[in-house]
Amino acid sequence: MPEEHIPHREIESKWQKRWLEAGVFKTPELPRPEKKFYCLDMFPYPSAEGLHVGHPEGYTATDILCRYMRMKGRDVLHPMGWDAFGLPAENYAIQTGVHPRIVTQKNIRNFRRQIQSLGFSYDWDREIDTTSPDYYRWTQWIFLQLFKKGLAYEAEVPINWCPSCKTGLANEEVYGGACERCGTYVDRRSMRQWLLRITAYADRLLEDIKDLDWPESTLAMQRNWIGRSEGADVQFAIRKHAVTVFTTRPDTLYGATYMVLAPEHPLVAEITVPDMQKEVEAYVEAAKRKSELERTDLQKEKTGVATGAHAVNPVSGERIPVWVADYVLAGYGTGAIMAVPAHDERDFEFAKKFNLPIRTVVEPLPGACRNLPELLEKQAFFGDGAAVNSEIINGLPTAEAKEKITRYLEQKGLGKRAVKYRLRDWVFSRQRYWGEPIPVVHCAKCGIVPVLEDKLPILLPDVRHYKPTGTGESPLAAIMSWVNTHCPSCRGEARRETNTMPQWAGSCWYYLRFLDPRNPTELCAKDIEKAWMPVDCYVGGAEHAVLHLLYARFWHKVLYDLGLVSTTEPFKKLRHQGMILAHSYRDERGVYHGYEELKFTEDGKAVLGEGGEALEAQVEKMSKSKKNVINPDEVLEKYGADVFRLYEMFMGPFADQKPWDMKDILGRVRFLRRVWLLLRAKPPLAEGEGLLHLRHRTISKVGSDIENFHFNTAISALDIYFNELSSQKPLARLDAETFLTLLNPFAPHLSEELWENLGQEPFLSARPWPEFDPKHLKDEEVEILIQVNGKPRERIQAAADLPREKVEALALSQAKIQGAVSGKKIVKVVVVPNKLVNIVVQ
Repeated sequence: MPEEHIPHREIESKWQKRWLEAGVFKTPELPRPEKKFYCLDMFPYPSAEGLHVGHPEGYTATDILCRYMRMKGRDVLHPMGWDAFGLPAENYAIQTGVHPRIVTQKNIRNFRRQIQSLGFSYDWDREIDTTSPDYYRWTQWIFLQLFKKGLAYEAEVPINWCPSCKTGLANEEVYGGACERCGTYVDRRSMRQWLLRITAYADRLLEDIKDLDWPESTLAMQRNWIGRSEGADVQFAIRKHAVTVFTTRPDTLYGATYMVLAPEHPLVAEITVPDMQKEVEAYVEAAKRKSELERTDLQKEKTGVATGAHAVNPVSGERIPVWVADYVLAGYGTGAIMAVPAHDERDFEFAKKFNLPIRTVVEPLPGACRNLPELLEKQAFFGDGAAVNSEIINGLPTAEAKEKITRYLEQKGLGKRAVKYRLRDWVFSRQRYWGEPIPVVHCAKCGIVPVLEDKLPILLPDVRHYKPTGTGESPLAAIMSWVNTHCPSCRGEARRETNTMPQWAGSCWYYLRFLDPRNPTELCAKDIEKAWMPVDCYVGGAEHAVLHLLYARFWHKVLYDLGLVSTTEPFKKLRHQGMILAHSYRDERGVYHGYEELKFTEDGKAVLGEGGEALEAQVEKMSKSKKNVINPDEVLEKYGADVFRLYEMFMGPFADQKPWDMKDILGRVRFLRRVWLLLRAKPPLAEGEGLLHLRHRTISKVGSDIENFHFNTAISALDIYFNELSSQKPLARLDAETFLTLLNPFAPHLSEELWENLGQEPFLSARPWPEFDPKHLKDEEVEILIQVNGKPRERIQAAADLPREKVEALALSQAKIQGAVSGKKIVKVVVVPNKLVNIVVQ
């Protein structure tokens, strides 16, 4: 279908320019009371590849929502910026010698161009960039507040280390035991790091989840990541050493048949017997190459090695073997567990694999479980029940057994009540150049000293070489003219901190800077923050369910405690977009082929060139290696922004995964072309009510669907409305204007052009959303199906909501029905209001 039928390039350029010049989407500094609507996208990292069609899915959704909210009379804040620090720009600088700042700014310009080409209604006056000194000055300032509050500290901790990138990696940057970026296997090594004491806020991060309108799956991930557990610390003896084990089930102590230490546990080397030393050392070394996420994956096969040592069970006195296994983490609990295979799934799998004893110490209550012996051959029983084979607590139900044995341990000095968290303090430093400098100095006399606030920002120095030192220090450590400084306290010689902050730092608080982006004296004025916060709707990928969202909530609570923000949570409502997948095509040799190499037959099958090999399509995640990345620039060039926006929202439910299909986009092309052909011709418009009931139903449906992120069904409602109004002769002005108003959030360029074409003043985007009257949401007439003994016999039009007896009489008065029941006895008549009458005869 030739794209010149709609001159979309000219239309889009015209209206984007006019919106910008008129300041249609400019945000008021302060919203009116009860009128504010702060809508935020998770701002992107500006990569060199630019956008692919998956990126704008969330941006399109929030733009539709924000345009709708403006039309509903709300004061909308809808900003955009760039989360621009990170490894890719630095790695590119290492390869090419081009400064990361130059690469980043080039990428930002491309991202901005692509986003603006889609007609999104962002207030570009509020644009921010996390790599700007004006921005990261306040990131550094927040770090100083964390430091002064005792929430930022330095320690020697084990981290993931990439020997190739020569930097520490967060768990999320390790995949399959290898660096996500370069593929090199990572090591675990202890290094000097900065950490943030997020564990001090664990209870509040957990408690305040209950007030959030977030997807339940995301809330569950946060709960699990925080991982609050109540139980007891129990003392086991290994030779002369006392080893503390944390357990949530102290009532199962008598069922502990072995102990497991994490590979990093400091006692491993000391207690291992000489015959097992080489095997244990090899296992510990292998564990260093695995991320914690891999090690704790419940689906992975359990591995381990015996140390040859034994521990003494404090309540039974039994000697049990001590093993080393990587499913135990040094950072959770104490790095040692008592293994109760009869009542823990991981311990059960481990015991089965290594032929270790399994002893039942909890039995289900009578009637709760049949064939327990057979069950325990296949799986662990980890529910509540009654204690057995446990001298001190035999016969007690689980809750009482826990309480009694915990009291016993405390009385004997063998243990105590405890609460533990899976959450650990946040490893905050990176050994790279392209990040925010940490604003402290190291002084031989004064120790670690914060930089004075009026000296911020501490700027990154301009350098020629960005390659990491390989010593565990960042490239900054080699720039002595920058490193050597004076202590802010004693004025003596000092060294700057050379680690930089992680990419997460700038995104922990950016939503606040959008409120007051040019403020030179504070990160955000208090009256502005109080007027706009919290964020009313936050949209982004589910991959950020834990890390970014948890870190941002942590920082926000710290700022709340400091009196800098007025809300306890930053994001009131959260919605995730589903991933957009794409078809990939692979030949018999396993080689992927891009769309430009393919021809498509009439039935939609892909062929390699003219008359070549037929290729099967697979739906996969977009990637350059699979040659299935779709650049939105190509779609916009061919079909225009409005078609792109409509198709992205029409593909399926917003939160679901769905495949992009270039064939399906033609349906949206045809729809907009029909709209264009009908209304560009300036058809004669009639006054009057037109499609009264359908109009009111469509207004209600589209508005409700936008608010609930049901964009695909909103577009379906617009299809139905247009199909009806396009057949009107003449077309009612009220229907034409209402349709364009409802279409505007989805297809803003075309609807503005046609609005003006109808003789109306711009801007349609600034018009109020039409109201609906509930009394018109039902048709005055309905179609009723009449059946005799369940078989359809007639369809009639009748007034809606007729009384039952009138519907029955109307049905029986129809000639076809009288013929069908003639000479037969009517047993009963079933009436389904406004839908159906079934006459049962015999």
